[in-house]
Amino acid sequence: MILTLTLMNLDAGLITEQTTSNTIMKLNMIHHKKLITLLVALLLGFSSLAEAKGNWKKGRIYYKMVCTECHIEQAGGVISPAEKTKAEWVDYFEKNLHGPQDEPAKYAASYFVSREYRESIKDTNRAAKKMLKIPDDKLLEDVKAFLNHTAKDSDQPSRCE
Repeated sequence: MILTLTLMNLDAGLITEQTTSNTIMKLNMIHHKKLITLLVALLLGFSSLAEAKGNWKKGRIYYKMVCTECHIEQAGGVISPAEKTKAEWVDYFEKNLHGPQDEPAKYAASYFVSREYRESIKDTNRAAKKMLKIPDDKLLEDVKAFLNHTAKDSDQPSRCE
């Protein structure tokens, strides 16, 4: 009887030890899954932030209804977003020069999304009139997001038609 009781106690100890070990393994797996999920979420968040800060859909409206219209009327043709790579668009906005790069700059590129410019064309351009209250820096980020989204080396290169 003593021998049977000892074996039962040993068995109970093994079961308890195995249960504790299994519990620790399960907790570690849950912890690792949560950590991996958190890391993936952070990486996806950072990659989307790196793409562009603005709303590309609003930028598309402004670009097509203001920039494209002006280029057709004043510059003799459309400037398609797909004519430049993402890096070339970044360079364009960093230089902040509008017009042929080999000629003296007449205007800063940022001027053409400014409230001052939108105010000057609001009577002939519905998009400029509708977007008058949007802060200049916000609208500029929207246009940049559109150009980044539709540049030559993007997933969806776009031509203005």
